[in-house]
This record gives sequence, C-alpha cells and structure tokens, in this order.
Amino acid sequence: MKLKFLLLMMSVIIFSSFSFAQNVSVTSKKITYKRTQPITDYKKSFTINYPKIKAATPALSQKIEKAISYESALGVNVEEEKTEIQWLESADYTVDYNKNGVLCITLIVEGSGAYPSTNVKTVIVNTKTGTIIKPANEFTNLKSLAAKLKKMQTEEITAAKKEIRDNPEESETNVDELFANADFTVAKIDEFAIDDQGATFKYDYGFAHVIQALQPNGIYKMTWTQLKPYIKKGSVFEKFVK
Repeated sequence: MKLKFLLLMMSVIIFSSFSFAQNVSVTSKKITYKRTQPITDYKKSFTINYPKIKAATPALSQKIEKAISYESALGVNVEEEKTEIQWLESADYTVDYNKNGVLCITLIVEGSGAYPSTNVKTVIVNTKTGTIIKPANEFTNLKSLAAKLKKMQTEEITAAKKEIRDNPEESETNVDELFANADFTVAKIDEFAIDDQGATFKYDYGFAHVIQALQPNGIYKMTWTQLKPYIKKGSVFEKFVK
C-alpha cells in the first residue's frame, strides 16, 4: 500500500510539474516615466505596461520576458525616450494565447513625430524553453504556404482596388501604383499570431500616413486543418492539428 501511495504521489507531482510548464502566468506592471526636459507639454511623460512572466523557474521567466520585451521586439529604449528621442507615448500588450506550452503576445507602442503612429509586433514563445517560435522551425514547404497566402492577398487587393475606383473622391488615385510592391513572400510569414482555431498571418502594405485609410487590413486566417500539411513533425503546433 505504501509503495502504491508513493507511486501515486510521484505521478501527481510529475503531472503537476508538466502542466505548470505548459502555461505561464502573465501579469501587468505599469510604469509612467517622466521627462525632465520635454520638447512639448504632451511629451512630459510616457507609460509602459510591462508583461511580467511567472514560469516554471525564475531563469525561464526572465528568458521569456526578454523575448517579449518592447526593447527586443520593437527596439524601445527607455533611457533614450526619457532624454533624446521623445517619440513614445504609450506601450501596451495583449495576450492572444497562453496554452499548450505556447504564449502568443502582441505588443503595441504608440507615439508621434511628424504624425502619430503605432507599431505592432506579435511574438510567439515556447514556454518550455523560452525561445521565440520561428516559422522556419515549425512549418515545412514555406514556398507553398507563402503562395497560398499570396492568393488570399491577391483577392484582397482586387477587392480594395475596386472599392477605391468606385469612390468618386479617389478618382485621381493610381490604384495599380499603390499596390505595385505588394508581394506576400516567405519572409512575410514571420509575422503571425495563433489561437485555438488556427493562425493569422499579417502583412503591412506600408501606405504613407496621408493615404492609410485606403490600406487593406492585410490579415489572412488559416485554420489548423488548413495548416496541417505545412506543420513539421515534432513542431509545437502538432498538438493543435486534429
């Protein structure tokens, strides 16, 4: 009986440790920084909401935090923002997915120079290792996947061109020129997010600020079933395919 009890307790401990390693705790730590010599009144301060991680170990927590930091992902330099640059107004994040050993988080920074602008970056991390999940390590046949996404983009561009041409206020806009450089290549697969249903790939057309209202969303969704042929054996995404 004692032996069975010990074996049962060991199984519970092992299972609990495994389950804990699957997910991490994400809490917010919001800090407002003051600028001692602001260039304008509304540049007197900026606020950053930091995602704080509690993983299986302190070392793993720190590794994940570094991977998803505003500095690593978007090049935010707090000390320079306090003195020289003075572009940043706020930084925040959303947790898009935190299950099955995967953390998907989107970082959003907003600021202004000549115009107000927003930079967004989605980072996906393996919560067992703390490493960023890269498409090349998880997907196979990337050229075929990019071609499928390119087809979705082409349909989006066709619809966008029609909408612009049908708008009397945009009669002088050269729609072909607007989309001349749009091309969903393998390199563009780097920007994606995941959830229980599948993956969302993102494309930034890079329209100038004055015509951003004409820019399509550049969001292409694929279910895990659709992605199944592209998921590598041993990938962290294998468990998502049913």
